[in-house]
Amino acid sequence: MTVQDHAWLPRALCDDSCVRAGGAPPSRRVIAAVRATLRISAALVLLMMVPLLAVPMPGRGRVQRRYCRTFLRCLGVRITVSGGPIRNLRGVLVVSGHVSWIDIFVIGSVLPGAFVARADLIDWPAVGLAARIMKVIPIDRASLRRLPQVVAQVADRLRNGQTVVAFPEGTTWCGLAYGQFRPAMFQAAVDSGRPVQPLRLTYHHRDGRPSTVAAFVGDDTLWQSLSRTVRARLTVVDVEVASLELPGVDRRELAARCEVAVRGQIARCFEHSHALAG
Repeated sequence: MTVQDHAWLPRALCDDSCVRAGGAPPSRRVIAAVRATLRISAALVLLMMVPLLAVPMPGRGRVQRRYCRTFLRCLGVRITVSGGPIRNLRGVLVVSGHVSWIDIFVIGSVLPGAFVARADLIDWPAVGLAARIMKVIPIDRASLRRLPQVVAQVADRLRNGQTVVAFPEGTTWCGLAYGQFRPAMFQAAVDSGRPVQPLRLTYHHRDGRPSTVAAFVGDDTLWQSLSRTVRARLTVVDVEVASLELPGVDRRELAARCEVAVRGQIARCFEHSHALAG
């Protein structure tokens, strides 16, 4: 059975039209090319320093946050943090919507921890090394049988006081449209009795318009997503820290609470799709 045959597999409706809808303002081709070259060169130099993050040292979390923020600046991405305070708690499940591979570095600059991410991420050039050092928990989206093992692994890490970051939509969306939070990963918080920290990530251009420059959707390759990002003048990501959610006893109810915390009253993908069609 192919991946496409799984009815349970989350599927985003986003495609090139979504990316164009929130694309970057036009820029002179030569200037954009020079900008991209400088940024990629700086990012590659910084990626060569990734192994240093694996060295045990005092204040390692602070070093990782600074590294992620510097790496994003190399790509032309700036971070703002709003909402509630970031609590220094151990054993917290962090959840947010999922737009891009860049989300890992965005959240890593605020709440570093182990990430639940697609299994092939560790094989990506350059980014894969950073993913391994950030202790990514691989999940094979094509294998439903292995999902309980991943959930159990997340629960164990939460019990041991580690922070774990998950993307409950199960796939990436463009940032203009969104998917429903799937409840499976929330079972780890219920089983371990640990709280959940929802984060709302929103991507903007410098002028405040919603941005899809960094999106990684549809038939996008890593290079296409990276190229759009480094050619844009500036991408701003606001990380809004919502209130902590207690785990309770029902993963579906917990997932629904966290989705409201992340999305508020924002319309979901189908309403957005209808608006575009109109």
